[in-house]
Amino acid sequence: MILVVDDESSVRESLKMILEYEGHSVQFAHNGEQAIQSISQTEFEVVLLDVKMAGMDGLETLQHIRKKNVELPVIMISGHGTIETAVEATKLGAFDFLPKPLDRDKVLVTVRNALQQGRLSTEFRRLKESVEGRFQILGESESIRNVLSLIERVAPTDARVLITGENGTGKELVARAIHRASRQAEGPFVEVNCAAIPSELIESELFGHEKGSFTGATAQRIGKFEQAHGGTLFLDEIGDMSLQAQAKVLRTLEDGKVQHVGGSKSIPVSVRVIAATNKALETEIKKGSFRDDLYHRLKVFPIHIPPLRERLDDIPILVRAFVEDLCKRYGTAAKAVKPELIEKLQQLTWPGNVRELRNVVERLVILSRGSTLDDEFLETTSAPSGDESSFLINRSETFQQFKERMEAAFIKGQLERHKWNISKTAESLDIQRSHLYTKMKRYNLTKGEGDEADS
Repeated sequence: MILVVDDESSVRESLKMILEYEGHSVQFAHNGEQAIQSISQTEFEVVLLDVKMAGMDGLETLQHIRKKNVELPVIMISGHGTIETAVEATKLGAFDFLPKPLDRDKVLVTVRNALQQGRLSTEFRRLKESVEGRFQILGESESIRNVLSLIERVAPTDARVLITGENGTGKELVARAIHRASRQAEGPFVEVNCAAIPSELIESELFGHEKGSFTGATAQRIGKFEQAHGGTLFLDEIGDMSLQAQAKVLRTLEDGKVQHVGGSKSIPVSVRVIAATNKALETEIKKGSFRDDLYHRLKVFPIHIPPLRERLDDIPILVRAFVEDLCKRYGTAAKAVKPELIEKLQQLTWPGNVRELRNVVERLVILSRGSTLDDEFLETTSAPSGDESSFLINRSETFQQFKERMEAAFIKGQLERHKWNISKTAESLDIQRSHLYTKMKRYNLTKGEGDEADS
């Protein structure tokens, strides 16, 4: 449906004849007030709007339309068109500007282009809503409501945020939620997993490099800071970043400029930095593996994500959302979730947190044949025995030390379960192979003589 807004009946009838001949449905409005009322009641694909009208003119009407509908293409028409009027209309969000007397071919081409843009905008909005739905933070527990409250407060500011929490708790979801609600929302969201990039390449990844600056640098590379210009840079697992790279990040935060590896030119960047880690950075500072000054630069606004075992009441919401999403993805009929299954899931400890829960639900969706998730396929997550847990508690001097030793025991158990196959173990843990290698090196996990290995 196309809305034609003009106070001249001859223009309205002319446009109706041109558009209806091409198969378009047309509705009229005689003035700006009537146009605004029509748009509030009917969904139009394009508006043809006269500039000079009695009462509310076309430019004022356009402003009102934009307040209610940003995507609706509006084509301005005028018998007294000037460059200044056309420029002003474009600034207010007009799609195009047509002078009178109207040329039939010009009208049809412009309307066709406006319709195409409108459909593309609608498709993009639906795709964006679908994608953002996947990154939604789910839960109604007090701890999650507190996290959402913190996001709401800090997002509109330019403050740097440090997100802490165990692997799989949803640190990236929090970073994306902050970006979506920030003033940088229209800019890019660029993610860097500091644990997955070798230390010798992290500087090139973050700051870019010049051609020939090192072996293999066959062309200039734009770094993540430049890619995130005008948006948000998410530095995930920043606790695994080398000290040399930390120094350059600190300098960039202070100066707002980057310098390519092998280059001498300083390049200004405007980037909001959000960092995340599963480590206790205070402990890393004492060990000398993390810079105290960078820590305080990043920790302007800290947000801690609670582990799933501390928010078991959120499991019903998470499970039902995962089931709905996975059934749509696999093209299967919706599946019901029995209360008994929820109860069993709430009895587990979930060392892999929400990520592990989603993996379990995905397995159940694939294996269950009927209209209900079958809990006979539910696999309990392996964990250290009670005796081993007590042993680790007695040996640990701090809670952080206990967590690290429990993590080491869990990873070793998964490696043994998969016969030290690195690829399969990394897949089961839902981490990258390089991240698993880092963990193995950190905890000195090596296979015994009788263990099989296949990387």
